[in-house]
Amino acid sequence: MLMSNVRLLIGTRKGAFILTSDGTRTDWEISGPHFAGWEMYHLKGSPIDPDRIYASQTSGWFGQLIQRSDDGGKNWEAVGNEFNYVGVPGTHKWYDGTQHPWEFKRVWHLEPSMADPDTVYAGVEDAALFKTTDGGKTGRELPALRGAKGNLWQPGAGGMGLHTIILDQGNPARMFVAISAAGAFRTDDGGESWKAINRGLKSPYELPDPDAEVGHCVHRIAMHPARPDVLFMQKHWDVMRTDNAGDEWREISGDLPTDFGFPIQVHATEPETIYVVPIKSDSEHFPPEGKLRVYRSRCGGDDWEPMTKGLPQKDCYVNVLRDAMSADALEPCGIYFGTTGGQVYGSADDGETWTAIVRDLPAVLSVEAQTLP
Repeated sequence: MLMSNVRLLIGTRKGAFILTSDGTRTDWEISGPHFAGWEMYHLKGSPIDPDRIYASQTSGWFGQLIQRSDDGGKNWEAVGNEFNYVGVPGTHKWYDGTQHPWEFKRVWHLEPSMADPDTVYAGVEDAALFKTTDGGKTGRELPALRGAKGNLWQPGAGGMGLHTIILDQGNPARMFVAISAAGAFRTDDGGESWKAINRGLKSPYELPDPDAEVGHCVHRIAMHPARPDVLFMQKHWDVMRTDNAGDEWREISGDLPTDFGFPIQVHATEPETIYVVPIKSDSEHFPPEGKLRVYRSRCGGDDWEPMTKGLPQKDCYVNVLRDAMSADALEPCGIYFGTTGGQVYGSADDGETWTAIVRDLPAVLSVEAQTLP
């Protein structure tokens, strides 16, 4: 496996960076900033053509662009910026409970198809799912998703973004999405219809109805491709698990120091091994006691152990955002995460030890690991 290389695609508040290493993952080359000064919400490579990379470039002044590279990030082309809701968008709940018109703001997440490098799904704010089949030049909304009680969706503190898209490689018609703060949803027919999959989630501080079907603030969901019925969730409070594709969730927060956080990641070759980064609370977005700790469970939840070697264990007050954690497919598995303080940490041994691959970047928004031949 040492012949393999690893490429990290890093999106930050002020540009994108690309880090590359061989299979030892000890020395890294850094390229960037690409698109300096722009918010790069997410970069993701095609699983069947790793040099085809898509990036979401956005600015409060200049709007949204989708960038595409066909050579691993050396050169880029702006390919499209058309995100129009189908029909009359209607309204959704606003922060104060009133109804508010749907308005496109930015692309939060890009998920390339597992079968075609020209097909990509885009999760946007205000929450909707778009699909392009021509490499990003044009896109169309899959409007049935907003039909899943979209009028009751309400933005969280960071907006109402569709931030997670999970494709089932064994069943192209099935995919999962998560929206802050509406919940998780599943389609079994390629997006023609959607089902809210939030049974078992409890949101006592956000929702007066303990059995509410939508309105839950889901921060992130993750799945191992070999087990498409098992998903893990980091929620606004609570770490959760489902063994039936979201039909029912149960809490697995176990002995975590706090069950609030943003990212959750599954090990590449151990489907029962998962990683989270606990944050003190929803008002204090920093590690408990100022100690940056990644927690690992090797039993699918409940029992957790802190992984601290190489991470700062005093006076550390950074956050790790929902899209800022990833894993490579080598053995042992490499785990990576970026912080709002501009550090990108990597572990080449399943999380046992950590190294700061790079420091002093702008605040990191997303980290995606690519395992290359």
